[in-house]
Amino acid sequence: MVEAMIEFRDVVKTFPDGTTAVDGFNLTIPPRRTTVLVGSSGSGKTTLLRMINRMVDPTSGAVEIDGTSVMERDPVSLRRSIGYVMQNSGLMPHFTVLDNVTTVLRLNGTPRGTARARGLELLDTVGLDRALAGRYPSQLSGGQQQRVGVARGLAADPNILLMDEPFGAVDPIVRAELQQELLRLQRDLGKTVVFVTHDVDEALLLGDRIVILDAGARIVQQGTPQEILEHPEDGFVSAFIGADRGKRSLRLRQTPHGTVVVDADGRVQGTLDDERTPVSAGARPDLDAPETIGRRA
Repeated sequence: MVEAMIEFRDVVKTFPDGTTAVDGFNLTIPPRRTTVLVGSSGSGKTTLLRMINRMVDPTSGAVEIDGTSVMERDPVSLRRSIGYVMQNSGLMPHFTVLDNVTTVLRLNGTPRGTARARGLELLDTVGLDRALAGRYPSQLSGGQQQRVGVARGLAADPNILLMDEPFGAVDPIVRAELQQELLRLQRDLGKTVVFVTHDVDEALLLGDRIVILDAGARIVQQGTPQEILEHPEDGFVSAFIGADRGKRSLRLRQTPHGTVVVDADGRVQGTLDDERTPVSAGARPDLDAPETIGRRA
């Protein structure tokens, strides 16, 4: 059975201009989970992502999928076997929505009728009306375009889905909707997802495992969201996740109507119910400590 475990071993990437983007990187990415690489610009996270499908080749070291080096795979066939979703959707403007979704299927020789049926199913999967199938990207909203990009990434039913800041170019409301959609898709499909972002809130929401990177792709800390929130490795991580400010620094306040949860800026973030359990829509119970969080405001 293909598990799609990804392993980086002593990986170095130095570009022709002498810039070392990745320096001695080691990481095992578990199968069928979402691993989020998070860090500021220049931390090497996108370079790492693109090494998995050979859009970038390492200078030294090994990148392996289920024990086989990606360097032993033809780059074109490798890329067609791995889903890839980028920030601005990357849709071909002269292709219809359905043709964009079925691009990889057609390149792989899937008959047109079969590819069309699969494409329409994928529109359902990502929450798009089939009536949009014949439209062009310019006729869609930004959020719709990103959903088409996700559908295209899933078209060939890949074991691995790479997502490079896929929701960074849409407004906050649409971004929140797309994040929830990804959580739903992952629950249903169970892919090995590698997600790149510079947004720590997004990382904490989406990641089963989070890898916090500094310059040169140095791993500062890795772990579950709960582990990182409860036990930041050092001052860098505490500052990065904002452990001492805003909505990460919470306290309880008694009011005539019950207990509320207040952040470091004095804003009410929610109320504490009688059972002291998080009940808000979209909440991650493993992140929301029952002694501090109840219903979100």
